[in-house]
Amino acid sequence: MLKDKLLPFLERYNELSTLLSDPNIAADIKNMTALSKEQSGLEKIKDKTLEYLSTLDQIEENKLLYDDEELGELAKDELRILEPRKEEIEEEIKLLLLPTDPNDERNIFLEIRAGTGGDEAAIFVSDLFKSYLRYAENRGWKVEVVSLSEGVLNGYKEVIALIKGQGAFSRLKYEGGVHRVQRVPLTESQGRVHTSAVTVAVMPEVDDVEIEILEKDLKIDVMRSSGNGGQSVNTTDSAVRITHLPTGLVVVNQDGKSQHKNKDAAMKVLKAKLYDMQMQERNAKESEARKTQVGSGDRSARIRTYNYPQNRITDHRVGLTLYRLDAIMEGGFYDEVIDPIITHYQAELMKEANL
Repeated sequence: MLKDKLLPFLERYNELSTLLSDPNIAADIKNMTALSKEQSGLEKIKDKTLEYLSTLDQIEENKLLYDDEELGELAKDELRILEPRKEEIEEEIKLLLLPTDPNDERNIFLEIRAGTGGDEAAIFVSDLFKSYLRYAENRGWKVEVVSLSEGVLNGYKEVIALIKGQGAFSRLKYEGGVHRVQRVPLTESQGRVHTSAVTVAVMPEVDDVEIEILEKDLKIDVMRSSGNGGQSVNTTDSAVRITHLPTGLVVVNQDGKSQHKNKDAAMKVLKAKLYDMQMQERNAKESEARKTQVGSGDRSARIRTYNYPQNRITDHRVGLTLYRLDAIMEGGFYDEVIDPIITHYQAELMKEANL
């Protein structure tokens, strides 16, 4: 019975409220942060459970009055409203009962890199990034460019941006993977269609307390900024390269005018990459026991094709094809692609959870 599944959530929410009011726990910042996040994650299911229990009580009360001469008709009118509402709440609760991603409400670092295709791939990195910017604007999110490496013809070899806004990760986490583009490049003189690819990574922004990095594990190099994007600081040693020795991860930042700002920005990206690496390892283990790979964020998987001659965008994971590529790219209308993916993923999870 659904009611029985919901009561433990209420009990845990109340238990967390008691724990969070304990002065001893309040003194432990890391534990306090974890408990607060857990309680925040239960807020919606708690509210919906209380509404559901209240609706069940109202239904039972009106059923008792069903045959009452004076109040029977009023009870029937109430039930005609309450019964459909009960079914609506049950569907809403099923979605809330699905396994939650603790990163869903986080800001993200969006990294887009040119892959196969040379200059044309770099041009598509720029096109794709601009399209995501329009999507972010549609959603009311803020975007800060963290790192930018320019290529020819206004293309980008790589761009990393911090996207801030409610639900940024929950919406864009499905964008991770290889994006393939098929079109006639600006550099093609004979009008032939070329195939290029770019890689997208979506990494949650993490708090300092979540990822601990030891100084001894870092190799920090300061160098002279150079190349496109760094002209204004070419005369100063402000560029920073940080190497995380245990993993070999390297982050370079030279976009800021001060060494201090570049180091801070590089450290934030490094922490996000380390957290993302841990998350990928965990997802890989979980996916062995799961039927669906949607949302796994596998960087090597080709997830989408953008075919410009046919005005077609195809997401290979869910078999979605839309002949609105120009509108989606120019308007940033990614919800048309993302919503079906989320719906498919939720349906798969419901099957697994027997909801």
